[in-house]
Amino acid sequence: MFLTISTSGDAAHPATDLGYLLHKHPGKAQRFSTSHGTAHVFYPEAGDRRCTAALLLETDPVALARRGRGKSRGKAPDAALAQYVNDRPYAASSLLAVALSSVFSSALRGVCASRPERAAAPLPLRIEVPALPARGGAELVGRLFEPLGWTVTADPVPLDTAFPQWGDSRYVHLVLESDTLTLAEALRHLYVLLPVLDDAKHYWVSSDEVDKLLRAGEGWLPGHPEQHLITSRYLSRRWSLTRQARERLELVRLAEADDSEVEAIDNAVPQDSGEEAEEKPAPLAVQRREAILAALRDAGAARVLDLGCGQGQLVQQLLKDVRFTEVVGVDVSVRALTVAARRLRLDRMGERQAARVRLVQGSLAYTDRRLKGYDAAVLSEVIEHLELPRLPALEYAVFGHARPRTVVVTTPNVEYNVRWDTLPAGHVRHGDHRFEWTREEFRSWAAAVAERHGYGVGFTPVGPDDPEVGPPTQMAVFHIETEKEAKAA
Repeated sequence: MFLTISTSGDAAHPATDLGYLLHKHPGKAQRFSTSHGTAHVFYPEAGDRRCTAALLLETDPVALARRGRGKSRGKAPDAALAQYVNDRPYAASSLLAVALSSVFSSALRGVCASRPERAAAPLPLRIEVPALPARGGAELVGRLFEPLGWTVTADPVPLDTAFPQWGDSRYVHLVLESDTLTLAEALRHLYVLLPVLDDAKHYWVSSDEVDKLLRAGEGWLPGHPEQHLITSRYLSRRWSLTRQARERLELVRLAEADDSEVEAIDNAVPQDSGEEAEEKPAPLAVQRREAILAALRDAGAARVLDLGCGQGQLVQQLLKDVRFTEVVGVDVSVRALTVAARRLRLDRMGERQAARVRLVQGSLAYTDRRLKGYDAAVLSEVIEHLELPRLPALEYAVFGHARPRTVVVTTPNVEYNVRWDTLPAGHVRHGDHRFEWTREEFRSWAAAVAERHGYGVGFTPVGPDDPEVGPPTQMAVFHIETEKEAKAA
């Protein structure tokens, strides 16, 4: 079975960068052992303008039959013979998907130390599979790939060109083209959808296949219009596994919907209770970042931690002010840090600017000596994502162990939620919020934290301060009270 991946380029970004992304040198023909045969990787063409990588998988039908799920015992003679005479050596299937994940494992994860900017950027891609079994025909191929951003050409392969009256086979000659996808996204689409179209797997499907499906489907499967068909076929119609996968995908979809809702609220303009201003005020997210920056400047902070930095919006703003000489973004999510790195364009930064910023993966529920010795730390819209019993652990890790001279904490004011027209009554602003505090609850918590750890604390409203329900965001600024404590920290 055979598959090619082609891309184009220019003098600035030669097409042969494909070799770096796949971690396979264009000047070499390489071979790799798989559990059911041998995979060959070679380049039919490799130039600055165009480069094509080919994956050829030679299967061993005898090994496949011996390692397969079924044995010939008790079966009809024709079924027994089918184990040895079949389309597996020629037609793309789960065998090719497994070879893709094995041979191009780093590319599938989007990892490329030599060309990180190319790995993160969309490429002009053309993927060709000469023989793809498609149970559902060319129409189903389009329904699966087109929603993902592919231009699809799926030409049915005739049963026999000498006898056109016999009609078409269940195979198609597939060509996929796109200039909006990264190579990693393209490979993940193939990894899932090749066995889905074949509607068969050459190995026993167990519970770990759900994890594989969700990893490869991250970012596209939860919202795919054919999600149910994909999960059912990928998991060989095992109902318990299919139900488990759908439940987990639904949780992802709901979380993404909640993210959209909170983003809409954050970027909305809070309604001022007074007369409408002549100029439209900035969105709440912008007002919050400006308030944090003002607090850090007033504190004279130069080395700043953004704890729970998410996708790096605040880090980006901090880097625009030369007063902040070192900015460290910390988040538990590797995916969020990857997005932050893209937002900041770390791979394109000049040496001096790059020396000012660092992104670190870590949990705020544990002490971390990497976070000691900084002027200030920011917890912007973070504490409400923790379960209340875990809040003391974060408190100690930040105020007791890291002990920056200044700590800025922002969190939603739940009293203000009644002012959001788009927020249903009784709902919090984000599906992952474990709580949202009133002004009195937040002030009580902050005062207790300050007393336990030797800080003073002041409070600042962020956004319009409604006379009845207060501001949409409440902010506390903690300072170590004595000069002696500050030097010790």
